[in-house]
Amino acid sequence: MSTPAPGPSVLFVCVHNAGRSQMAAAFLTHLAGDKVEVRSAGSAPADTVNPAVVEAMKEAGIDISAETPKVLTVEAVQASDVVITMGCGDTCPVFPGKRYLDWQLDDPAGQGVASVRPIRDEIERRIRGLLRELDG
Repeated sequence: MSTPAPGPSVLFVCVHNAGRSQMAAAFLTHLAGDKVEVRSAGSAPADTVNPAVVEAMKEAGIDISAETPKVLTVEAVQASDVVITMGCGDTCPVFPGKRYLDWQLDDPAGQGVASVRPIRDEIERRIRGLLRELDG
């Protein structure tokens, strides 16, 4: 059990937790270090992270090959200050006092690395913007 970060906590959610939410969590962890507690989950998690996503992130200098998709739990949502959905819609439980964002992003499922790169770059851009907001 890791000790909670002193700063905010962010949960990234997509259906399979195998692409977009994994990339977002990896970028936030990479860029924020221990200033932000980062989680990711899926409403219907896949067995493994999308290999094209792993490859695209490796090109960006981030290794997510050891990550595994996790199931979305009510506890994960309750423990997070910011919940960012990436196409899971109504499957995410809503609690008062949480900040919810929905990032409309192309789904990398079934895509090759060349198609994943622009999604990765857009996620990185949004993560950098989110970090500026979180830093106040």
